Amino acid sequence: MTAHNELRLLPWSGPEGKPCFLSTDDSSGYLSRLADSTEAVQLGLGTELLEHALEVLAHEESGAEEELRLLAQDLAAALRDALRVAVSRGHRLPTSDAAPREGGDEGPQLPAAAFR
Repeated sequence: MTAHNELRLLPWSGPEGKPCFLSTDDSSGYLSRLADSTEAVQLGLGTELLEHALEVLAHEESGAEEELRLLAQDLAAALRDALRVAVSRGHRLPTSDAAPREGGDEGPQLPAAAFR
């Protein structure tokens, strides 16, 4: 069985929304660079969305319900992407030979819905 830190969770989904993984020792290969670039774009869009959200929330206009609903959908998608980036990068961190933490060595688990 392949260890979780040997596969890279890619920042896009495959058919039916299933996660995609990359198995490579070459972090400068085409797919690795494409994944790095995609992650940077996703995190940049999340930053822009956060700025927009703060602007929308600062204005107390009537009739903004539809805009808030669309903004919430976009923010949820950006958060999903950011979580995928964080999980992917976390899995690629070097593992230590230290004793496992109490409760196991897997760390916090994200809900499966985060990857839909």
